Amino acid sequence: MSQSVAVSRDGAVAIITIDNPPVNALSFHVREPLMKAFETLRDDATVEAIVLACAGRTFVAGADITEFGKPMQRPDLRDLIATLEKIEKPTVAAIHGTALGGGLELALGCHSRVADKAAKLGLPEVKLGLLPGAGGTIRLPYLIGPQKALKIIVSGTPITAGEALEGGLVDAIAENDLVAVAVEFARARAAEGKKFSAVRDRREKIEKADLEAFDRQAAELAKKARGLEAPVACAQSVRNAITLPFDEALASERDFFVKLVSGDQSRAQRHLFFAEREAAKVAGVGKDIAPREIRRAGVIGAGTMGGGIAMSFANGGIPVTLLEMNREALDRGIATIEKNYAISVSRGSMTEEAKARRMALFSTTTDYADLADCDIVVEAVFEDMSVKQDVFGKLDAAAKPGTILASNTSYLDVDQIAAFTGRPQDVVGTHFFSPANVMKLLEIVRGRKTAPDVLATLLSLSKRIGKVPVVVGVCPGFVGNRMLGARSDETENLLLEGAAPNQVDKAFTDFGWPMGPFQMYDLAGLDIGWRNRKATGKAAVISDPLCEQGRFGQKTGRGFYLYENGSRTPTPDPDVERLIADKARERGIERRDISAEEITERTLYPMINEGAKILEEGIAARASDIDIVWVNGYGFPIGKGGPMFFAELEGIKKIVERLEYWHGRTGKDAFKPAALLKKLAASGGSFSEKTAQAA
Repeated sequence: MSQSVAVSRDGAVAIITIDNPPVNALSFHVREPLMKAFETLRDDATVEAIVLACAGRTFVAGADITEFGKPMQRPDLRDLIATLEKIEKPTVAAIHGTALGGGLELALGCHSRVADKAAKLGLPEVKLGLLPGAGGTIRLPYLIGPQKALKIIVSGTPITAGEALEGGLVDAIAENDLVAVAVEFARARAAEGKKFSAVRDRREKIEKADLEAFDRQAAELAKKARGLEAPVACAQSVRNAITLPFDEALASERDFFVKLVSGDQSRAQRHLFFAEREAAKVAGVGKDIAPREIRRAGVIGAGTMGGGIAMSFANGGIPVTLLEMNREALDRGIATIEKNYAISVSRGSMTEEAKARRMALFSTTTDYADLADCDIVVEAVFEDMSVKQDVFGKLDAAAKPGTILASNTSYLDVDQIAAFTGRPQDVVGTHFFSPANVMKLLEIVRGRKTAPDVLATLLSLSKRIGKVPVVVGVCPGFVGNRMLGARSDETENLLLEGAAPNQVDKAFTDFGWPMGPFQMYDLAGLDIGWRNRKATGKAAVISDPLCEQGRFGQKTGRGFYLYENGSRTPTPDPDVERLIADKARERGIERRDISAEEITERTLYPMINEGAKILEEGIAARASDIDIVWVNGYGFPIGKGGPMFFAELEGIKKIVERLEYWHGRTGKDAFKPAALLKKLAASGGSFSEKTAQAA
C-alpha cells in the first residue's frame, strides 16, 4: 500500500506490516495508509481475520513526539483505534520488541494480542509530562483492572511479556516465529465463528473494581508526584474509567492530554527527552570512532563512592577488580556491597540468584599488579591532588597499554592528573554521583589530550551500566559542582541575613526540589565540604564551626538539624539558630525577614548565570547538557526542565534584571550577569548551541 505499510495474505488471514524505521513511530505517513488498510480489509469478504505486525526490531514504540503540540493531521491515532475496534472479524496484534505509548494503545484496539517472549509493553507518556492520549488510561483498566493499570500508567515502566500474559494484557506468548503464531491464533479465532468484543465492551473488571482501594492507591501516588501534574491526571483519568461511561471517560482523557501537552511541565519533560539524546552527540566523536572493548573493570577505593561505582559495573554485567590499601577496608567494602544487594532482595527488586550472580563478578586485591587485565580503571580515592598523583603513578606502571585510566574527581584538574602518567590520551574524568549505583548521571570530563575513542567508550559504557552521560570540559567543579558552588555561596549568607535553615529548605521543596540544601548537606555529611574547603583555603561562616563541634549531619545525629534517636527526620536546633545569630552579630549584619522569592532568586539565578559562563567558555557544548547534569545529578525538578530551560520559562530578561539588582545590593561577582545572558536578554534569543558558540 505504501513504503511504510504493507499488506500480505496467509490464506484468509491478512497481515498488515508497519515499516517505519527505527522504531515504527506512528507518524502521519504511517497513519494514513494504515487507515486505508483497515478500511479495505474490513470490507473484503475474502479476509476472515487480520494480524497487525511490524517490521524491524520492534512493534510500534510510540507516537511521533515531534508532532506533539502541533495541529494534528487526520487520521490521528484515535481515528485508527476507533476504526480498528469496530472491525467484526478477529484482529490480533503481533508484538515484538517494545509496544509503548501509542503502540500499546493501537494494540489495545485489537481483539487479541500475541507477544514475543522478549517483548515489553507499557505506557511511558507520564515521563514526558503527559498521559496516554488515545484511550490508554481507559482501555487498559478495562482489560486488566484499574489498580494494575494505574501502577503501569503512573510508573511509566514497561512490563515483560510474561507479566502481560499473567495480567491479561496479552493472550499468548510466541516462543518463535511471532507472526506465524499470531496468524494461527487469528485463524483459530475466526474458526470459532462468533462475534468478538472490543476491549471497550469488556466491563467485567471495571464493574468489580474497589473504588476505595483505588483511591487509597491514587492518593499514595499523588504524594510521590511532588508537584508533577501528569501522574495526578493519569490517576484521575483511570478513575474516570471506573465511574464514567466509556465515551465520556475517553473524552475526559483527551481533555487532560490537551491541557498537559500545552503546559510548561510537559514542554520541560519533552525538552529533557531530546536533550538526553543530544548529549550523546560529542564533537570529534563520530560514528567512525569505534569504542574500546571493556571486558573487565578495576576500581581503586572500596568506600562509599568506590563501592557504588563497582556495583554499577557489576549491574552492567562487567567483572570488577576492587583494590584497597588493606584487607580490612576491602572486607568492609564488600560487606557493604553485599548488604546493598540484600536490601534489593528484601524489597523484591532482585532475586537471591541475581544477587549471587552479581557478587560473583567481584574480586578483591591490595596489589596494583592485579589490575593488569582491566580495560578501564576508575580511581575513587580521597579528593587531594597529591593522593591522585600517587595513585596514577602506580596505575600507569601496572595497567596494560590501552587501558582507560579514569578519575572520579568532582573538582580537580583532569589535565594535571593526566600529566602524572605517560599516556595522557588514555586519561579521562568520570564523575559519578553518590550513591553511584543509584544516581543516573555520569559527568565525563574531557581532558586536553583525551583520545576520541576513550570518549566513545565512556558513552557506550554509560548506556551499558545504566547511566546518562554528559561530556564536559576541564574547570574547577566542571559543570555541576561549579554551578553548585555559585548556589552554595548564597545559602549561608541567607542564614546570616535572617533566614532559618528550614525556611530555606522549604523554599526549595516548594519549588520542586526533593530536599533543600541544608537537608542535603546533612545527608551527604558536612565533613566532605569541610575537607574540600580546607584543601582549597576556603571557609564557611556557619558550616565550619558546626564541623569543629563534630556536627557532620545525619551520621552524627547533629548538623544543621537534630536527628534524634537515629531518626532521619530533621528537627530545627536552637543551638544552630544561636550560632547563626552570633555570627551575624560579629559581622554587624542586621537580620530581617526574607521571602521565599528572595531565596529562590539568590540561589537559583546565580546558578543560571554560572551556567551561561560555562557555555561562554565552552565547558558545556549545549545549554541542554547543563539541564541533563542538573536533573540527573542534583535533583533539579524535572517539571521545570533544568536550570537553563527554566531560565527561558522565567524570562531571561527578568533574570538579568534581578541579577543586576542583587549585584547592586551585594557587589558580588556571582550576580554580575554573564555576557551571554545580557546578549540574549537584549535580542530576545534563547539558549542554543549556535547562540552559545556565537557568544
